[in-house]
Amino acid sequence: MTTLFKTLRNIAATLTLTLLCLFTVQASPVDTYTFPDEVTKIRFQDLTYELRCPKCQNQNLADSNSPIAADLRAEVYDMLLDGKSDMEIMNFMVDRYGDFVLYRPKVNSTTYILWFGPVVFILIGAGVIFLFTRKKAEQPAELSEEQKQQLKSILKD
Repeated sequence: MTTLFKTLRNIAATLTLTLLCLFTVQASPVDTYTFPDEVTKIRFQDLTYELRCPKCQNQNLADSNSPIAADLRAEVYDMLLDGKSDMEIMNFMVDRYGDFVLYRPKVNSTTYILWFGPVVFILIGAGVIFLFTRKKAEQPAELSEEQKQQLKSILKD
């Protein structure tokens, strides 16, 4: 009787875990686009890898599962089929979402700190290191005659 009970308990536990796993699985839809030629397909892939998802912190449009990324992929696809150039598509996205949408934003007055800030911090750090090491490299002051005599007497003992 105990073996039958153990077997039933194991079957019930297995079924419970299986059902639990079935309910927690989520599948996201996969975008399927047909392209008129291979060049357009490659342009689409390049653009979706180059454009950042506005909702996600650091994911491109190709890798993001957010609804806005799916909408923007569809927008890029439609613009490519309409014959828009890559620059026109990028400009459209920047006008709509700002420079954040680009992984490599253009150099302009609003992105100077982004492009040149690290160089400035490195130069400041190098200057500080140079000043501290220069102070340590200074020669000690000369000993007076009296101090030299005391040193000689200490060393003789």
